[in-house]
Amino acid sequence: MSPILKAKIIEVCDKKIAQKGTNVGISFYAFFKNKNDNPKLLMEAATWWIQTHQLDHFEKAVKIKAMVKTSK
Repeated sequence: MSPILKAKIIEVCDKKIAQKGTNVGISFYAFFKNKNDNPKLLMEAATWWIQTHQLDHFEKAVKIKAMVKTSK
């Protein structure tokens, strides 16, 4: 996982957890604006989320943050 994506995921998870608590769910779309301004990074996130880890559409932000922190 690229350092840019890793930092973005952690930042978004921290923000969502602070706003809505530890039970908040997110999808990989939460890391991007509504318009596709960085397709390469979006595909990296989608590949990590869907192909590599076969995650559900929504997962707990605390789970995703923990997974990202331990990923290489």
